[in-house]
Amino acid sequence: MRPTIDSSRCVVFRRKAAAIAIAMSPAFLHAQEEQPPPVVEEIVVTAGFRENDLMNVPASITVVDAITIEDRAAQHLESVLNTAANINFSSGSSRARFVQVRGVGDLEQFVDPKHFPSVGITMDEIDLGGTANAGMLFDAEQVEILRGPQGTRFGGSALAGMVNIRTNKPTESFEGYIQAGAGNYGGWNIGGVISGPLSDTVTGRLAIQQNKSDGYIDNVFLGRDDTNGYDETYVRAVLHLNPSDESAYSLTAFYFDGRNGYDAFSLDNTRDTLSDIPGHDNQKSFALAGRAEWQVGESSTLQAVATWLDSDLEYGFDEDWTFVGICDGTLCDPVDDLFSNTDNYLRDRDEISLDIRLLGNSPGFDTQYVVGIYAQQRDEDLHREYYGDFFSFYETQRQAIYGQVEVAVNERWKLTAGIRYERFDDNYQDSFGFQSSSDDSLHSGELTLSYQAAGSTLLYATLSRGNKPGGVNTEASANLPFMQPVFQSFMQTRLTIDTETLINRELGLKGAYLDNRLILRAAMFHMDRDDAQLESWMWDGVNFLWIGFLDNVDGFNLGAEIELRYQLSDQVELFGSLGLLETEIEEITTFDLDLDDFVTRNDIDQAKSPAWQFNLGTNVAFNDKLSARLEFEGRDDSRYGYYHGESIDSYVLVNASLRYRLGRTELQLWGRNLTDEDYAVHGLYFGNDPRKGWVKETYYQYGEPRVFGISATYAF
Repeated sequence: MRPTIDSSRCVVFRRKAAAIAIAMSPAFLHAQEEQPPPVVEEIVVTAGFRENDLMNVPASITVVDAITIEDRAAQHLESVLNTAANINFSSGSSRARFVQVRGVGDLEQFVDPKHFPSVGITMDEIDLGGTANAGMLFDAEQVEILRGPQGTRFGGSALAGMVNIRTNKPTESFEGYIQAGAGNYGGWNIGGVISGPLSDTVTGRLAIQQNKSDGYIDNVFLGRDDTNGYDETYVRAVLHLNPSDESAYSLTAFYFDGRNGYDAFSLDNTRDTLSDIPGHDNQKSFALAGRAEWQVGESSTLQAVATWLDSDLEYGFDEDWTFVGICDGTLCDPVDDLFSNTDNYLRDRDEISLDIRLLGNSPGFDTQYVVGIYAQQRDEDLHREYYGDFFSFYETQRQAIYGQVEVAVNERWKLTAGIRYERFDDNYQDSFGFQSSSDDSLHSGELTLSYQAAGSTLLYATLSRGNKPGGVNTEASANLPFMQPVFQSFMQTRLTIDTETLINRELGLKGAYLDNRLILRAAMFHMDRDDAQLESWMWDGVNFLWIGFLDNVDGFNLGAEIELRYQLSDQVELFGSLGLLETEIEEITTFDLDLDDFVTRNDIDQAKSPAWQFNLGTNVAFNDKLSARLEFEGRDDSRYGYYHGESIDSYVLVNASLRYRLGRTELQLWGRNLTDEDYAVHGLYFGNDPRKGWVKETYYQYGEPRVFGISATYAF
């Protein structure tokens, strides 16, 4: 078999409301008897070792296709995550950087390096990690969201799950499109794509987009409405080379330049801020990914994937969220000038990786296998500007060997087993004179038994294990000499972080029913977290130190996901998803800001773990030119930290879009949060308002308000 690079497929799954089912009205009943049942269109999942039909993969996976991305007018990954059950994200920046899957995921980053988030994010095999501001969706084919440990494939980069952005590939024929849009809050974007053959054996694709918005904040002190805006440039170029039937090559170049504002928090918990020095969230990334495939014998393929990523990040904010003089003429006037400062983080992150694997099959035994080796190096330099300069230098090396085998026991039963062994080494030093080195060896993997029942029902049971490397609480260790004795005593046993291990048990079902009009996917899971790495904070008021650290605790997460699509008629499709989640931390000792003392909390929920969340809607095709989408999404309340008892409230949002197609031109009207709900995507708990004597309270970062716009696309 020739190892091609899919140069012929632009978009695998272009769903229309009338494409899945035949007519159900009485006028069509006679014709219905004379034609075969509709065929369920194939959705190809690429995040594993091989491309597979979503309905045949024994795992809990959500695929957000290109039509959904366009209907939601999604420019960035954060705008589609709410479509998936038991998926959450943390803000605290201009874009969502950290994702939570089934309640497991990082919350934020300041001083400590985070090379291995609990949920990985990749784009065309490039690991975005903590640089997810670059997760733009222009010219994206689909977003694949994998739940549960992905240890065999991704190791320590996917303890809880993986998000894979797959972009469109070069085409065999010449084509392209131009797209432009505008909306409220000064939003506009323009982009273009060109794709086609460059020679008999080479195809290419180039995508360029500029995305801008003033953001949703009014800085009333400065008289500006753009201090929390977006200014993002995205360029992607892809070359595919197919010189023979035995080899294929591809090269992807990726560039992202985001110059975004970060002025999100207000002392009054409104969208009106008072910052005199608004923050920023800038990122410039350049990446290369090369892939080669060679046919080895009759039934094996050798693949090699090399990636390189260089990112410069600058993240800073007005720490007091206000201006000098806010207390003039009030009771807090004598102390107002004591606290006015900014906090700025400049990071230079470099990464290089190599993955070599052999994929094969044994036709006589109906077996498929993969064996591979992996190596990665990451370097991160930090310069923090905060009451002086702080520098740190962190490097990690990672090597792994892995293997997976799929054995068809008979026509209905299949057994899949995978294992990965990884070694991690890291070195850290900073300008405070603190140094540390550590190493760890981890193993992860999965065992899945699947059963193809009568009809189209797939049943499966999975036992999987994931790991997240440990390390050192670098900020706390560096500040240890400057803490009060009570904080020193507490941190002495928490300077190092143990490896987190997650054991996942999962039962699932997938199938097509009612003559393929109903598509159902469901899963139940129970996950044990051993030495879970949870983020917490302490406040040393005497020495004026905020001390962030990771603490190891035990807990569990259990729940279920249900996704369905139902073709009500040729014109109407219904869709929905529901996530149910229960989480618990057995015991955690934290510094309670209200009590100004350490407390032990037992049997509490994990952060960013709503008990329920849903997405429900309909697609309507009025004719072959006009279509519409209406959807509702919501989630329960959830705590957002462990050093307090506060939570983020529940919410329900309404989104809609209307499309009109005429020849090569398409017009779209779209809107999100049409009822203009105020809802929080992040929270902080501390005292920051001098007018109230710095009394401790919750401050919210709000999600986008009612936004709407129009876009036009011309294809050629």
